Amino acid sequence: MNDTTMTIVGNLVDEPKLRRTKNQHAVTTFRVASTSRRFSREEGRFVDNSTLFVSVSCWRALAENAFESLHKGQQVVVTGRYYQREYEINEAKRMAYELEATSIGHDLTRGVTEFRKMIRVPVTGSITVDEDGIPADESEHYIGLEDDPELAEEIGAERFTRDGIESSAVAQKEFAAAR
Repeated sequence: MNDTTMTIVGNLVDEPKLRRTKNQHAVTTFRVASTSRRFSREEGRFVDNSTLFVSVSCWRALAENAFESLHKGQQVVVTGRYYQREYEINEAKRMAYELEATSIGHDLTRGVTEFRKMIRVPVTGSITVDEDGIPADESEHYIGLEDDPELAEEIGAERFTRDGIESSAVAQKEFAAAR
């Protein structure tokens, strides 16, 4: 992909906020302010340029770790995919720019930190296996054939193959055509 990646070094403007999507994926958001400095010969000292504020979001394990590790005012280094999204308020189109973080860390030129590996309990689920210990094909449940056994029998829905490879897409097309 040709994503635009960006790294920003700056200070956290606010406390990170953690929320969960309806699928229970963790998302943490926060803002980073970055102010570059330059040496002014006229004044004989360093002066601040304008400040860049960047909204940052991170997902899943990175989101949980960022929420636990980062606090307002801390210096951070954030790398990720920079993108824009459009939205509408009162029939006026607006654009927002956001950095979707792939990596976050404290800026060690300004302090020290201690790394602690997080151990997460794996999500468990049940997978039906056949007599050979291979996950069973339950695709008929996903395309609704268990609700219509006559139709399943009519189109031979036990197994759909194309070139010897099982294909739920073929099953869905044939199922849709039979209805």
